Amino acid sequence: MTIVERALQLVRNDSQIGLGSGRAAQAFVRALGERVRCGDLRVAGVATSEETARLAQAEGIPLLNLADAGLLDMTVDGADEVDPELNLIKGYGRALVREKIVAASSRRLIILIGEEKLVPQLGSRGKLPVEVVPFGLPLCDRRLRALGCRPVPCVQEGRLLVTDNGNHIMDCEIAPLKDAGQMEQDLRAIPGVVGTGLFLGMADTVLVGDRHDFRLLDERHRRGAL
Repeated sequence: MTIVERALQLVRNDSQIGLGSGRAAQAFVRALGERVRCGDLRVAGVATSEETARLAQAEGIPLLNLADAGLLDMTVDGADEVDPELNLIKGYGRALVREKIVAASSRRLIILIGEEKLVPQLGSRGKLPVEVVPFGLPLCDRRLRALGCRPVPCVQEGRLLVTDNGNHIMDCEIAPLKDAGQMEQDLRAIPGVVGTGLFLGMADTVLVGDRHDFRLLDERHRRGAL
């Protein structure tokens, strides 16, 4: 069994599902689309990015916006780091703000990762994405440096990347975080910061797979999660 197949087992008929971004989440969207087209599942999705929305539409998954969906039954997404308490760093795929909004709108957050994403402490991979409004770039750069980060603007094809929200991404070079909660508070206090890649206390289930073929290796649940 793969982590995608296990995630599909958790999907119930007539549910509303947040559809994440990244390689594992897209594999889930494709598998879910196959089940929908076959008539095995009746679901509607809320996409975390324009890219995911296009994929879901191509796979025949009906899409809703958050205003119509309300509280989602679950979200299935990926992550870039997962610590032993199931805290996450996300955002390497540049959809972190919408991913966090959709996750917060869900009863359950199911995370699909390869085993290489497990870390002893958040920040172990050395990067934390932060989304900022364009007008605030100079101030955010100064404040991020004052916090000990080394912000590097994300550039694609010679231009600053523009997110689906019309903002920019600062990839903060960081050391492993001794207090991720305090870092989140400090970052969010900077005027112009829209969101960070820190997803603390949000994941309910993490499905860990082999980095090559997603074969299920482990299933972890947050303390107190159903």
